[in-house]
Amino acid sequence: MKKELISGSEALLRTLVAEGVETIFGYPGGAIIPVYDCLYDYQDKLNHVLVRHEQAATHAAQGYARVSGKVGVALVTSGPAATNAITGIADAMMDSTPMVVISGQVNASLLGTDAFQETDVVGITQPITKWAYQIRKPEEIAWAISRAFYIASTGRPGPVVIDFAKSAQIEMVEYTYRKESYIRSYQPYPALEMDKIQQAADLINQAQKPFVLVGQGVILSHAEEALMQLLTKADIPAAETMLGLSAMPTDFPLNKGMLGMHGNIGPNMKTNECDVLIAIGMRFDDRVTGDLGTYAKQAKIIHFDVDPSEIDKNVATDVAVIGDAKASIEAVTALLNKNQHSEWIASFTCHEEAEMRGVIQEELYPTSGAIKMGEVVRKVSEATNHDAVLVTDVGQNQMMAVRYFNYKQTRSVITSGGLGTMGFAIPAAIGAKIAAPERTVCMFSGDGGLQMTIQEFGTIMQENLNIKMILLNNSFLGMVRQWQELFYQDRYSATVMDNPDFIKIADAYRIAGQKVSDRADLDKAIQTMMDHDGSYLLEVVVEPKGMVYPMIPAGTCVTNVLMSDKA
Repeated sequence: MKKELISGSEALLRTLVAEGVETIFGYPGGAIIPVYDCLYDYQDKLNHVLVRHEQAATHAAQGYARVSGKVGVALVTSGPAATNAITGIADAMMDSTPMVVISGQVNASLLGTDAFQETDVVGITQPITKWAYQIRKPEEIAWAISRAFYIASTGRPGPVVIDFAKSAQIEMVEYTYRKESYIRSYQPYPALEMDKIQQAADLINQAQKPFVLVGQGVILSHAEEALMQLLTKADIPAAETMLGLSAMPTDFPLNKGMLGMHGNIGPNMKTNECDVLIAIGMRFDDRVTGDLGTYAKQAKIIHFDVDPSEIDKNVATDVAVIGDAKASIEAVTALLNKNQHSEWIASFTCHEEAEMRGVIQEELYPTSGAIKMGEVVRKVSEATNHDAVLVTDVGQNQMMAVRYFNYKQTRSVITSGGLGTMGFAIPAAIGAKIAAPERTVCMFSGDGGLQMTIQEFGTIMQENLNIKMILLNNSFLGMVRQWQELFYQDRYSATVMDNPDFIKIADAYRIAGQKVSDRADLDKAIQTMMDHDGSYLLEVVVEPKGMVYPMIPAGTCVTNVLMSDKA
């Protein structure tokens, strides 16, 4: 019996449906128009979200993936559309976000001729993807797409790019789909080495001052409960990287806060006091380690990671456990003794009290002066009962948001970590809200980052989304200004912002909003935003030269903590 003949475009869409895709973020164009024409008949199966810029399609796909745990999908045309997507692809690679980007391409017969809107997409994206492949024949479609989803979602997740020649979109093919589940040269989950598990357990059982560093790998492997069982059984304090935030609830007793340049004092200080440092699903980023020459030299290092390339890349390990984080944690926990480290855990208290006196009290509970970023963040968090999804842009707004927002459930922090992409917030919030329509999504941005993707207000309008957007407006590129103040003698080169009327712009997109500059009006304004049925832009005028403290200057020891500009 002869198999059904369908177009390459329909083969793509059928395969996406078979892979469980429900939402696509995209922008049409000439080299992908056959797919969009076919998509017209798939509106009951695939929800297409029309963004206003291809970079936004990738960030929205990232937000969707990070909240849902599924693979985010972006669909763009060739040439400038594909190059516009590069930033989001690189961001996803740095932050281990599962994403498949499908770009249109010129006809296969025109490849290499510099045809209109032809770009070497595979060549450009190979260094920033797990896999990049060009489909030239329709017979490759089902295989390539299923393979793309398998690679993107397994092991250490990441982006995959499929460059799709227009001719292959049009040509007919006998469609056959087989879900990819094995690639000979690709081992996403290395088998656990039980001798390494035993060595790790022995070190932890013998430790007097053990300390766990929690990375996003815990979230990606759905190991949150396993982590807390390990910590509880062995009574070990833990701290999270920025991308690891929400792996533990904020109020989990053994959660000691955030690591890194603007992290909590206790975790950074204790990194250089612990006797066994247990890193789980994190890559020892420079913003966490500072000067590697002085980082945790007193400690035995245990590193759990699914990606062998991360082992000994930055920090030399004593025991490396390569494998899925959940499986690794569960295996080690089974070998751990029930323990108690009360005195060690209590030693964090003095640092917590110093941070409260030196930084937090003034940031969260000021009684006079301009509104502070931190107090806005905490008030919004409280208004959501600490149960919202936090989406941030990059800069001071980001550091304040992740420091002072609280979390009850996992997958509650969506931010650009490794690449630090300004403009990330609005499209990522769109993806987050579509992924979890039942959850409140609170987005924080500065006046610089907001204007990088402000056109996505149009997507919010068209999709009729309910996103609570908080603009912390200090009329500066705040984080760069902070560095200029601390390290460049107050030479504010190109960091002063002359801004438009953001509320009028939001109104033009039928988004309600208000501007607040007086602390006395802040609580009511936040409540108005939360009560509003629909998206809302709350612009808060904050102190123009606010600083994010604590701060560890780049490249210095993690114990070199500044509490103020006078420290």
